[in-house]
Amino acid sequence: MAMDRRQLVWGMGAMATLSGCGAATPGAGGLRIDLLGQALIEHAPTPAEWPGRAGVVRALGGADAVFTNLETVIRGPRAGAPTRELLTLHASGPEILETLKSARIGLLTTANNHAFDLGGGGILDTLDAIEAAGLRTTGSGADLARAAAPATLETSAGKVAAIGFATGKVRPGGAAALDHPGVNELRRDATGAPLAEDETRILVAIRQAAAASDAVIACHHNHDWEPDNSQVPAWQQAFARRCIDAGASVFVGHGSPVLQGMAAWRGRPLLFGLGNFIFQTEKPQGAYPPPAWQGVIASITIDGDRPVRVDLTPLVLNEVGLGGPEDQATRGFPTLAGDREAADILARLAVQSAAIGGHLERRGTRGTLRTA
Repeated sequence: MAMDRRQLVWGMGAMATLSGCGAATPGAGGLRIDLLGQALIEHAPTPAEWPGRAGVVRALGGADAVFTNLETVIRGPRAGAPTRELLTLHASGPEILETLKSARIGLLTTANNHAFDLGGGGILDTLDAIEAAGLRTTGSGADLARAAAPATLETSAGKVAAIGFATGKVRPGGAAALDHPGVNELRRDATGAPLAEDETRILVAIRQAAAASDAVIACHHNHDWEPDNSQVPAWQQAFARRCIDAGASVFVGHGSPVLQGMAAWRGRPLLFGLGNFIFQTEKPQGAYPPPAWQGVIASITIDGDRPVRVDLTPLVLNEVGLGGPEDQATRGFPTLAGDREAADILARLAVQSAAIGGHLERRGTRGTLRTA
C-alpha cells in the first residue's frame, strides 16, 4: 500500500523514542503495569483535599509503571484562543503534573479530543511541561512523526512502550500533520472502518515498539460511541484485536466517561474503557450518570509469553467537592471503593464484559479478568 502525506518513516523524538536493537528480559517476578482511567485534572490538591490519595498510592505501590490519559492542556506562552466553550475547556498549570507524579504516574498519552483546547501552541506548551516534569508521553506532538511515535519508560523490570491515538471530536486543525502540531488521529472511512492509512501508521508503530520493548500499551481515546456509551463499538473491538496481533501487550480504551467491558485476545487483555481516574469536569452536579464517578486500577503482569494477568481494584470519585457543589478544586479525586461499592462496580463490569466475550471473576473487593 502506497503511503500518503499522513504516513511516514518513524523518527526519534526527544520525549518519545525507541532505542536499542531488541527487547530486554523482564525481571523474574514479571513486569507490572498499572493502567488508570483518564485524568481530567484542573487543580492540584493539598493532602487534605484528596483524602483518598494514600490508599490509591498504596494500591499502585507495587507497579513498575503507571499509565494514564491526560485530558488537560498545560497553559504556557504559546497558548492560543480556546477552541471550545469554557464549560468544557480543560486547562491548568504545570502543578497538576506533580499531582500525577505523586500517584506514581510516569507514562502518559495526550491523544484525545481536548489536547487542542488551546490550539497547536497549547499542545506544544503541554509537551514542554510534561518533559520538564520528567514524564513520558505519546499521542500528540509538534508534527505527525512525533505524535505517532511511541513513548518509552525504562523500569528495573523492563522497558514499557506506549502508542496513543484518538478517534472522534478532534477539532479541525487538531490532528497532527507533517507541518503542524496535533494528535495522532485514527479516522474512520465511509464504511465506518478505521481509515487504512491511519491504521497502517499505528500498527507499524506497535510492531516497531514490540521489537524494542518488553511491553507495549496501545491506547485508544475514542469518542465515536454507541448510543449507549457503556457499550463497545464492534469496529473498535476488531481494531483492538489487530493491535494485539501487531504486538501490543494490552489494548486500553479511554474517551467514554464510564467503564466499559473487558475481554481478551490471544492471552492479551482488551480493556476497552477504564472510565475516570480524576474527573474535574466543570459541568454541574448530575450532568453525568453515577458510573462516571467510578473507575478501576487495572494491574497487568507480563511474564514472557504467558497470558497477561489482570487484577482490578475499583475506585470511586467524589462528584461533589469537599466544600460543597461550588468547590471544583476538590471535586473528582479517587478513593479505593468500599466493599459494597466495589461489589457493585465489579458486578456491572462482569455483565458488560460477558456481552463482548470477556470473563471477570470477583474475590471480595478485587476482580480478575480471565485471559487464558
